[in-house]
Amino acid sequence: MTAVPDEAADPTFFTLDAAKADLMQVESLTTACLNWDYGKRDSRVWSLYEKNKASQWNATTDIDWDHDVRFGAELTEENGARLAGFVVGEGSPVPRELLTQFRWEYQAWMCSQFLHGEQGALVTTARLVETVPDMDAKTYAASQVADEARHVEAFAKYMDEKLGTVYPVNPGLGTLLHDVLSESRWDIVYLGMQVVMEGLAITGLRLASSGFGDPLIRQITKMVAADEARHIAFGVTMLTGMYQDAMSAELKEREDFLMESIRLMSTRFMLREVWERMELDVDKGLRFARTNPMMATYRQLLFQQVVHVLRQLGLLTERVKELLLAENLVRPETMVSTR
Repeated sequence: MTAVPDEAADPTFFTLDAAKADLMQVESLTTACLNWDYGKRDSRVWSLYEKNKASQWNATTDIDWDHDVRFGAELTEENGARLAGFVVGEGSPVPRELLTQFRWEYQAWMCSQFLHGEQGALVTTARLVETVPDMDAKTYAASQVADEARHVEAFAKYMDEKLGTVYPVNPGLGTLLHDVLSESRWDIVYLGMQVVMEGLAITGLRLASSGFGDPLIRQITKMVAADEARHIAFGVTMLTGMYQDAMSAELKEREDFLMESIRLMSTRFMLREVWERMELDVDKGLRFARTNPMMATYRQLLFQQVVHVLRQLGLLTERVKELLLAENLVRPETMVSTR
């Protein structure tokens, strides 16, 4: 696995193609699996597949692209002036005269990471089609690939035609995608994508659907979030009960992977790229993002779904709990066992 990055390190620490800076290549050794037993098609996964078929939407025709979105325009209470209001106050690196610019840059950064994450999900889920042994799971994963392609289409169109700007992939997200795509064990791919990344994404999308500054992106995030709920259910269904009889060494490997994933995703929300693009004090920005109570609460909200799923799977170990508490990603009272 790739070492956890330091916030002060070079942000391009994952492997990029030397000839094209925006192309990431990941080498992996995978085993393709074909299954000639086509089953009875009455499993929980098959039911999710049926729901997926009935819930398909068209990014071209089902989204109202006529909304006028002007990057940098002054915001009102009605169109998102409260978005990212956490940067107002003591310790904030953003002066009041740059508040509107920050809100737009923050929205552009968030939507960029949604876009990059959806491409990661597209490629990762295609890997699951190839590697999972269960035929129902292959079938559902194939339908999820179509979902992810649609999500990439919608976010890319929004970034290109409406915002006119895009941020590069966050280093933490890029490293986690590298780790997941280089992984040969399909259950760890599930943990990385369906549990950690999708778990964070669904909460982020739901918050965005009510907080972003224009009706177009609110519509996109709401529709994508509905798809992500089924994707998480797919991962939970496939992994439930899988670790009950696992060897201690196998559990330790999964625990180590989850801990690295949590660290990477924790550093993702320090907004370094925004502070840099706005030419603000980066150190002050990182310190503010780490200590501001509203930003801490936001990260805790994001990780709620991840914690819930890990508890369901029996993977919320003491080491994982300690890390979540140390990174201030959960409130202490939520770590008390409900069993």
